[in-house]
Amino acid sequence: MGLLTGALPDFPWDTLTPYADRARAHPRGLVDLSVGTPVDPTPDVVRAALVAAADSPGYPTTHGTAALREAVVRWFARRRGVPGLDPAAVLPTVGSKELVALLPALLGLGEGDVVLHPAVAYPTYDVGARLAGATPEPALDPAARLAQGRGDVRLVWLNSPGNPDGSVLDVAQLRAVVLAARAAAARDGRPVLVVSDECYAELAWDAPWATEGVPSLLDPRVTDGDVTGLLAAYSLSKQSNLAGYRAAFVAGDPAVVAALLEVRKHAGMIVPGPVQAATAVALDDDEHVATQRERYRRRRGLLRGALEDAGYAVDSSHAGLYLWVRPEQGAQDSWQTVADLAGLGILVAPGAFYGPAGAGHVRIALTASDDAIAEAAARLRGA
Repeated sequence: MGLLTGALPDFPWDTLTPYADRARAHPRGLVDLSVGTPVDPTPDVVRAALVAAADSPGYPTTHGTAALREAVVRWFARRRGVPGLDPAAVLPTVGSKELVALLPALLGLGEGDVVLHPAVAYPTYDVGARLAGATPEPALDPAARLAQGRGDVRLVWLNSPGNPDGSVLDVAQLRAVVLAARAAAARDGRPVLVVSDECYAELAWDAPWATEGVPSLLDPRVTDGDVTGLLAAYSLSKQSNLAGYRAAFVAGDPAVVAALLEVRKHAGMIVPGPVQAATAVALDDDEHVATQRERYRRRRGLLRGALEDAGYAVDSSHAGLYLWVRPEQGAQDSWQTVADLAGLGILVAPGAFYGPAGAGHVRIALTASDDAIAEAAARLRGA
């Protein structure tokens, strides 16, 4: 156990404790905007589906029910511009974090293999590579890195919309990575898998994404109709307030999905049957997603305006559940900005959690109640 944990960085949120204590001491209490944990109710239609499937005495299927996989296929066609996905190439996962953390190991990666991930990124991409004994490498331009011809890259993580910065990759950017990965695989005789973590795709705020939608890695404009070597991961935690259900899935290359399915059968990595039923219903219901999107839109507008009035700049943040924030005048280490905001009783996450490239920003979550967001905005304007 020591050998395993010794390869991992410290869990970053533990280092926020002193700042949380400072924020909690504020006369009006703590407003916690440091984590992306949904706080709004799970939709009634989803809860009803869970209850209806609660009598579930048998083992669920690892591959997911046909109803669930077909719901995923319909959702990709309707919401993501990806028609004709093979239901056999869909696999439910126990939330998306376990897939991110375990995929390099499930693929058999190890010493000498490189896992590329965004330069400003959710820490689990790095952790997953380390757990497998592979080498994590941040990349501002993964297509350029693949073109270098070193032959060591086996897995490329994309994250669009991005956590923490809300950046969005357009079709041309996604396509460039796919073409570079395929060229590298052909050149080196070794497969290069590209996986896109797209769990914030339904929460787009700025043009053109708000009207046209966030493109998926599996979009035919990206793939030319060939999903070989490509996977897209998705979670319903954000769009449907299902973080507690651990409802997620991965889809794409049928051969890769089949290989992952075999390993998961042996390991007993199965999404509970009632959760599978609830997930299928959630994917077919767009109304609750639109309702939740509007909640976040209101909170985002109020909080962004207050931050800008208080002298902060919001960069990127085109989609997702976070604002990527820095002081408008002059560079400042993210931990100092955390301390400044903790003095107002507002807890945020330092950009340093997301790699050296994030050290000048903080991530501020929209996942708080209307009252809490209004209180944070009032304190910012008062300051």
